[in-house]
Amino acid sequence: MSKKLTSRAEDYSKWYNELVVKADMAENSAVRGCMVIKPYGYAIWEKMQAELDRMFKETGHQNAYFPLFVPKSLFEAEEKNAEGFAKECAVVTHYRLQNDPDNPGKLRVDPEAKLEEELVVRPTSEAIIWNTYKGWIQSYRDLPLLINQWANVVRWEMRTRLFLRTAEFLWQEGHTAHETKAEALLEAQTMNNVYATFAENFMAIPVIQGVKSESERFAGADETYCIEALMQDGKALQAGTSHFLGQNFAKAFDVKFTNKEGKQDYVWATSWGVSTRLMGALIMTHSDDLGLVLPPNLAPNQVVIVPIYKTDEQLEEITTVVNGIMKDLRVRDITVKFDNRTTHRPGAKFAQHELQGVPLRIAIGPKDLANGTVELARRDTLTKEVVALDTLTDKVEGLMTEIQDALFDKALDYRNNHITEVDTFDEFKAVIEGKGGFVSAHWDGTIETEDKIKELTKATIRCIPLDAKEENGTCVFSGSPSNRRVLFAKAY
Repeated sequence: MSKKLTSRAEDYSKWYNELVVKADMAENSAVRGCMVIKPYGYAIWEKMQAELDRMFKETGHQNAYFPLFVPKSLFEAEEKNAEGFAKECAVVTHYRLQNDPDNPGKLRVDPEAKLEEELVVRPTSEAIIWNTYKGWIQSYRDLPLLINQWANVVRWEMRTRLFLRTAEFLWQEGHTAHETKAEALLEAQTMNNVYATFAENFMAIPVIQGVKSESERFAGADETYCIEALMQDGKALQAGTSHFLGQNFAKAFDVKFTNKEGKQDYVWATSWGVSTRLMGALIMTHSDDLGLVLPPNLAPNQVVIVPIYKTDEQLEEITTVVNGIMKDLRVRDITVKFDNRTTHRPGAKFAQHELQGVPLRIAIGPKDLANGTVELARRDTLTKEVVALDTLTDKVEGLMTEIQDALFDKALDYRNNHITEVDTFDEFKAVIEGKGGFVSAHWDGTIETEDKIKELTKATIRCIPLDAKEENGTCVFSGSPSNRRVLFAKAY
């Protein structure tokens, strides 16, 4: 297969799909709408998972695991949540197959093996978790309950795209119970801030923190906090959400506790999650027409070393030096790979590691050994320089921070240059159809106006920024009074 990618300018969607496959991150599976995450893609997800897991535990959360299947009656208990996910649910109705007497060698559902109660394959786990929490919580002494689970979920999407929207995907979902409304609100805000910190410090993606409009909230939530990012094609991507659930699920599942005054009360709840959609965000924020561009903080291999040689003796001499380089880099917690495959020429190796976004590439040959130098190539800027071996470790360590910061700054500049304030609907439409990005506009706060704007432009309210200042104005569509701007965009 040719390694050359369709250019982003020619066809952004095709570029993305080709890049995911050719960089060996994922591929479509035999199951419609589902993907196989390949080792290189999964290695990136594992690094994301490890950092997020650390951050969750530092904020007092513990991991647990809950069943994949949810009894239909439990799923129905919180009406808004059930209605919100009903159209995406996969449902198990039978528990056994049998040989088909009319088609030898084929199987059919055993009609005698119908479940007494149908099981929903979890699209999210609030129902099964809150039914469980009922048995865990009796007193204020049992609170707060701070639980996270790493899991898979199924949402029967009709239009799918690798990482961005698949019928089955991996994620984490936090589910917490609290004594007071204030504690639960603080939890939802804290976890949204954890997501923002992770996105910016590890993914090098600048995000805007905000709250969703009523129609965009999580089904069953009183408030949904979010982080919104902007991709290179001018479309927004919701990178994470954190929901204040009020007492809705506690009332639906009768989760009460005895408070400090000895009275019974319903607990206050949150849920929050990010998924393998972050992989899509990472790709679309930084990558170019040559392939992936990975921030060092999440790259499976931060450095790759490629030997240039003609004889086995030269390779042996180079390997001795490389072993020393790798030892020095690993002492400083820099991940490094020595690509000493004999089945590929150096040019092919360079192309592969460029395609897979390795932040730094070191080339070393006999002349370098003689001169005490190596060639160092940066993936983000595609620049090369000759570096002395005795300064290499310090140089590489410094470049890890420099590349990480440069990727964030580049994405931030793009994002900031694509936030456009408009005051009329004509300006709104012109920006959405032309420049793209976030449109900052006054909105009258009604679902009717929000729906009409979406119908006419395909743009949705991505968030009401947390730092949005009060500003009297008029709605760009209805002309009704408004006291602040919100962010609209076309989105994934």
